[in-house]
Amino acid sequence: MEILIEDPITTCLSPSVYDMICKLGFEVKENCDINSIVTQSGEVCWKTITDCAIYTVSAQDLNYQGSVRLLGPVCEAVHLHLSSLTKGQFEVQYAPWLQWTHFPQLFPEIFDALRSLQSPAISLSLMKLTSCLERALGDVFLLIGKECPFLLRDLLVSEELAQVFGQPVVNVLRVFMGSPHGLNLRNILWHGFASPREIPPKYCSMLLLLVVGLGQLLQSYLQRTQATLAHRPFVVLPNLKDEIEGMRKSTFVLKSMLPYWEVALIKFKSHRFADCAILLLTQLEAGLRKVFAAVNQCPQRLLTAESTALYTTFDEILAKHLNDGQINQLPLFLGEPAMEFLWDFLNHQQGPRIRDHLSHGEINLLEFPKAAADQLLAFSTVLLLRFVDEDLSSSIKGKAAIQSLVSLAEGYSSHFHPVAQLKKQVLSCEKSIRAWPCLSLPEEAEREAARLEGNSETNACSALIIKIMCELYCQVPESHCVFKELDDIPPERWPQLLSNLCSIPVPTLFCPRVVLEVLTVLQSMSTRCIQVSGQVTASLERRHQLWAERRLRSRQRRSFLHMLGSIKLLSSALYLILLLIALELINIHVVCAKNTHDYQQYLKFLKSILQYTENLVVYTSQEKNKWSGITDLTHTALLRIWTFSEKKQMLTHLAKRTS
Repeated sequence: MEILIEDPITTCLSPSVYDMICKLGFEVKENCDINSIVTQSGEVCWKTITDCAIYTVSAQDLNYQGSVRLLGPVCEAVHLHLSSLTKGQFEVQYAPWLQWTHFPQLFPEIFDALRSLQSPAISLSLMKLTSCLERALGDVFLLIGKECPFLLRDLLVSEELAQVFGQPVVNVLRVFMGSPHGLNLRNILWHGFASPREIPPKYCSMLLLLVVGLGQLLQSYLQRTQATLAHRPFVVLPNLKDEIEGMRKSTFVLKSMLPYWEVALIKFKSHRFADCAILLLTQLEAGLRKVFAAVNQCPQRLLTAESTALYTTFDEILAKHLNDGQINQLPLFLGEPAMEFLWDFLNHQQGPRIRDHLSHGEINLLEFPKAAADQLLAFSTVLLLRFVDEDLSSSIKGKAAIQSLVSLAEGYSSHFHPVAQLKKQVLSCEKSIRAWPCLSLPEEAEREAARLEGNSETNACSALIIKIMCELYCQVPESHCVFKELDDIPPERWPQLLSNLCSIPVPTLFCPRVVLEVLTVLQSMSTRCIQVSGQVTASLERRHQLWAERRLRSRQRRSFLHMLGSIKLLSSALYLILLLIALELINIHVVCAKNTHDYQQYLKFLKSILQYTENLVVYTSQEKNKWSGITDLTHTALLRIWTFSEKKQMLTHLAKRTS
């Protein structure tokens, strides 16, 4: 891939950010007495630390540069102190004060990384430490506040944290992370800007001691207020030899970042899947930023932004447009399958959003799924191979395992976009309806249920369903038709029709707002249908058992018979709605052609059907049990569908008209 042949880049830190991290904290040469920072019993002396946080002349904000300079010797003393301890001494002296983080077992690992002197391990430790600390600080915030801020910078300027720890202590934290004016260690690492050797180990040591000190302050606060710290549950994620050579030769990888890639592989092989994912995510962002800057001809975006400018992160890298409104060339360069994978893993709300959850400390690192690391590593491997010379690429791709990976990557389609989620819901609901129990009933109940099922209102509904079904079936693409004659559409064949429709590809990348609005309504409809089906199954089984045991009272018996008489009609009505959803879904992009008035009328129609499904949820619930009203409710909804269908304003009609 010629676009990234050269790698003249020695740092991704802008000059001012490089100076802040690599130089400022080393300018003051004085020695600092460790006993003025932490006592022999392990108590942190906060005044020594907070005195180093100085303020601007107006005292409106921190003087970040001055604070980093003064904190430099303190960090150095702390680093030397921790380096002098054995692991046993560290755990005896500091472990009790790390319990408040909800992940105390992380910190002995960080201590080991510091003693190892391996730069990638220390950077990885800092990433894990900052995410763990952010999550723990959020738990502390909720002692007083109601809704925890999503961004670390907002959390660190909250009154709630200042109330617990004191403003001077929180200001020290802001020097290290959370502000683009300070060291900003969390962001420059998690967004893949800093190479391993650009992170001074003493800052990791200092943050480790600060976590200890925060634990001590928190204990005092809890004792004083008699409050109890509760921890939010962790998020649970939904469910090689050639890589090393590819990494070393791929121009996708910045040479200064290569140690991260090598450690990621080591972590994967040693079953440290969260560590592997953290490193891969940051380096995917760094590599994609490099490609982004090249294809959009904006080399300045490769560096860390100043506090007055925008960072080039995944949000912008994966967007359709640049900030100036021009088309982002990266999606065109990578292709839809690669973009779909990145959006699935990083952005879609119903997807795993791995980077968000990891960087905000919302995942239990010890339970990180191997499958997620598998997929990230596989995707990374295929991406790296796009940027190696042709001879090496052919050599590696010739191997069966790599061929399989490349084939899967090139055929990837979204699993977590609303379109994909809606298809899953439709098929899940169909399967649920098909599984409604066929229960044998006493002869008396069979006769009564048959009488109710055959009344004029029910017959009118059934006729209307067939009428609408035939009309909608005319809109099904010929290649996906499953019936030869429209006169007889057997219900047992409807599932096959839904399955065929849901197999039709629908573009998902960069969907317009109106498309997403319609998808939201259709998803709500299918969700209610699934809920209705589940309630029907539960009610049928429960009431059949009570009937068999002769435990139903007279009114309950009548209600049960109404249910039995309505089951066939309800299943047909739900199948009809699923067909409507599927047809509108495969033509979803046609909605962009509607004018404002027609779009509002269409949305109004969909919401009326949504209201019908919401009413069904109420009518079929065991609490309300209003089965006698199902027929009238359904008849009204069917008339509404037929009336709108006659206007030929459904997306499936418009698509047929324009094809």
